[in-house]
Amino acid sequence: MVSAVMAAGVTPARALGWAATPLRNAVGAQLREAFDSNRFPQERYDEPAGDPGWFGPDSVTWWVHSDLSMIVGGFGSLMVQALHPLAMAGVAEHSDFKERPAERLSRTASFVAATTYGDSETAERLCRIVRRTHRRITGIAPDGRPYDANDPALLRWVHVAEVSMFAAANARYGRRVMTPAELDAYYDEMAVVAEALGATDLPRSSIEMADYFTDVQPELAGGDQAQDTLRFLANPPEGDPVTRSVSGMFSAAAWGILPTWAHRIYGRRGPGPTERAVVAASTQALLATLKAAAGDNPVLEQATRRARATRV
Repeated sequence: MVSAVMAAGVTPARALGWAATPLRNAVGAQLREAFDSNRFPQERYDEPAGDPGWFGPDSVTWWVHSDLSMIVGGFGSLMVQALHPLAMAGVAEHSDFKERPAERLSRTASFVAATTYGDSETAERLCRIVRRTHRRITGIAPDGRPYDANDPALLRWVHVAEVSMFAAANARYGRRVMTPAELDAYYDEMAVVAEALGATDLPRSSIEMADYFTDVQPELAGGDQAQDTLRFLANPPEGDPVTRSVSGMFSAAAWGILPTWAHRIYGRRGPGPTERAVVAASTQALLATLKAAAGDNPVLEQATRRARATRV
């Protein structure tokens, strides 16, 4: 796979230049617009006092999800999820992701933020909303099999693909990288969200995660719908040059953290040493630029004050 970073003309020098020019503000504005375009109106972080939510300030999940490496993980999770024909069929037939990618990104980010940092009632409410939405996502995949978005096994796949790629992005691009014990704790903590959505038999450690991926690989395929998703993420057909360059960079970074078996199923080679180094340098520069543009995380600050406040 030719690097989307190279194809977009985004070199480490250019990415580093963003941090010292007005383009930094443009990139930051584009990111905020994308993440704010379609939030859940139920999001709440400042009350009730004393409610830590499902995780709390001392959890691994709180600090992992506060890192901008999550953006790379988000791209990676879409690439991995697309390898399951039933999951991909549901997206292809029921989602407007390609027509409104920013809105879908915003909705997903809103859900992750609210279930991570919101109070317990907010997290539970959003999971109920998503489960109701899933009731309408049923159909027949191109291979003739029926699919149902509320199928516990399918929910398990989507969850595992997501958290494994968040973890992989943390390992490659996180400002603070999880230790093996913290990684197991992260998988164990995040299972609560998947269970609230209806998933069952969830892997809760690195060993269980590896065993799950070994068992599920015969069900995966890099078919037309998966390949189309990969191309779209690497080179979205619409958007201004900055947005397309950023998308290309994050796509290349995500491709670089996918497991070898995912590259094999897609039928494409993984990045070589030179490409990996170029992508890593460019992505790290871009993440530093976005961090400088974004400043402090108000959601994290509000949630921390709420959780540590005296319960009324």
